[in-house]
Amino acid sequence: MTIDGVSGRTSYIGSGILDLRSQLDTLTQQLASGKVSTTYAGQGSGRSLAIGLRSQLAKLDSYADTAVNVNTRIQVANLSLQRLADIGSSVKGAAVSAGSTLDNTGQTAGQKTASLGFFDSVDMLNAQSGDRYLFSGRATDTAPVAPADQIMNGNGATIAGLKTVISERKQADLGTGGLGRVTTSMGATATSVKITEDDPTGPLTAPPLPPAAQPFGLKLTGVSTAIVGASVTQPVDLPATVPPAVPAAAVSKSMSVDLGTTNPQIGDQVKFTFQLPDGTSEDVVMTATATAKTPMDANTFLIGATTAATAASLNTELGKSMSALANGPLVAASAMAAGKDFFGEPPMRVSGTPLGASTTLVAGTKANTVIWYQGETGTDSARGTAVAQVDQGITVQYGARADEQALRSQLQNVAVFAAVTTSATDPNANAQIAALNQRVAQNLATVPGTQTIQDIQADFAGAQASVKATTDRQVQTKVISQTMLDSIEGINNDEVATKILALQTALQASYQTTSKLYQMSLVKFL
Repeated sequence: MTIDGVSGRTSYIGSGILDLRSQLDTLTQQLASGKVSTTYAGQGSGRSLAIGLRSQLAKLDSYADTAVNVNTRIQVANLSLQRLADIGSSVKGAAVSAGSTLDNTGQTAGQKTASLGFFDSVDMLNAQSGDRYLFSGRATDTAPVAPADQIMNGNGATIAGLKTVISERKQADLGTGGLGRVTTSMGATATSVKITEDDPTGPLTAPPLPPAAQPFGLKLTGVSTAIVGASVTQPVDLPATVPPAVPAAAVSKSMSVDLGTTNPQIGDQVKFTFQLPDGTSEDVVMTATATAKTPMDANTFLIGATTAATAASLNTELGKSMSALANGPLVAASAMAAGKDFFGEPPMRVSGTPLGASTTLVAGTKANTVIWYQGETGTDSARGTAVAQVDQGITVQYGARADEQALRSQLQNVAVFAAVTTSATDPNANAQIAALNQRVAQNLATVPGTQTIQDIQADFAGAQASVKATTDRQVQTKVISQTMLDSIEGINNDEVATKILALQTALQASYQTTSKLYQMSLVKFL
């Protein structure tokens, strides 16, 4: 008879203890990690779905980060846009109400407001979010607008700023005679008065083109009168081509009035209309009077003993009125035109010496003119210069360029208003400032059909709304996906804890049983 040892029997119990110990370790690890397993292999049949869910959650997190960045950039840009809108409103109000009182620098209180607004505007357009310039289009590492002081005053002695361009244009628009490149004279008869543009002189060139009309000064638009017996000759544009029969001498554009044989009555008027460099129109209305004065009242002419004498008075007084127009409203219009020249792409400069006899505009270069906009240029939508993907198949556009119509136009008008100076001793100072105020206020007003700052803000608001709607949907999707992933990877803490307690109890019992078996012997049994 063979009697087995205790150790042989307890090996079976030991295997059970090891199995219980393994289960306890697994459950303890699950309770510590909160996961069924730390490897996909241990997740069972749900592991492939878990991999897909984790990929989806990673994408949602990435989209959420993108949405935060986009919203931050749009919010910073909107702060700049709102400040720019406030500046435009403030400067417009100053132009309307500031009056024409000049300080010791030759500027009005309204112009001082514009100067502060201009420097602030440049700062707003150079706004950054992190290291990204928001109004440079795709050139996000480049400040879009040149320094405000350089725009105004130039960069050194050879690179002109806005003030220099305004001064050059003023000289070109006034002309060498100081009357806006027009002259008044007696007409073909002793009873007629004529106004003539200072077009290029000399013979016509060979067919097909005559000499081009210069772009500066006053342009004749029309003449009218209700004086009985008087006749008018309207200005006629130079022909686009030169027929073979055209005489060799160039003919300047002119308009005239002939009083005929009958003197005008007191209060009768002759109206001359001109187009100014900025595209606006001004009328010079001459009124007949029988009251002789030295000097005559502005815009009046004396009815003489004959129509020839009356015409002579009209010619003399019209010359004075033309001088007032040229040195008043024309100066303001010239500054506005110079602003358009400077803020163009490229900027345009007066060509030739002396400036009063120049006949054309030429493109400025970086070597001689401050280039105000230094960001990315393009003909595509400014919004499309910054595109972010916020979901699968969903993108938002939130780019901007400082040279967009609304931004450029306001900066241009505010800058011109701030750049012009007038001498308090100039007899035409009030007329210049009044005309400048009127033009700035008009240009800063909303024009139907043109872009406004509010339009840009509306585009950004649309982008933000799209981001919010997408983010709200992603939050819900993430909750659902995370819940499903937790059901695959996660555990029930209470259930695992209960199992651990049960295993600990069973393991303790196994330990006690094994211990007793190891203590048994034949002697003790007998």
